[in-house]
Amino acid sequence: MSTPLAVAACLLLFLAAAHSYLGERYLLKRLFKRPLPPIAGSEVFSKQTLRFAWHLTSLAWLGFAALLYCAPSTGTVRVVAWTFLISAAFPLIATKGKHFSWIVFLAIAGCCFLAV
Repeated sequence: MSTPLAVAACLLLFLAAAHSYLGERYLLKRLFKRPLPPIAGSEVFSKQTLRFAWHLTSLAWLGFAALLYCAPSTGTVRVVAWTFLISAAFPLIATKGKHFSWIVFLAIAGCCFLAV
């Protein structure tokens, strides 16, 4: 495994852990203190859906890290690079750079492009 891919995989591990922890502590906990519209007839189901969707994102990032670590073919690395380059654009544009995830996404993309 090349150094840039190792760095990208480590950034993804960090990103997943931070996303789950910080999201649970600072966003979901506060959000769940308020009434939510019921999904499938239940506010509890709404909360469960939001929680699993939040953490599913972190799980997907762990999957990307595993791809870079276990199967770093050129095609795979390019797909990951483009995915995270495009992912960097969303928070950069939507929050005008205030949400710092774009920096990590851009670093992941840069490491992947560097590796190919």
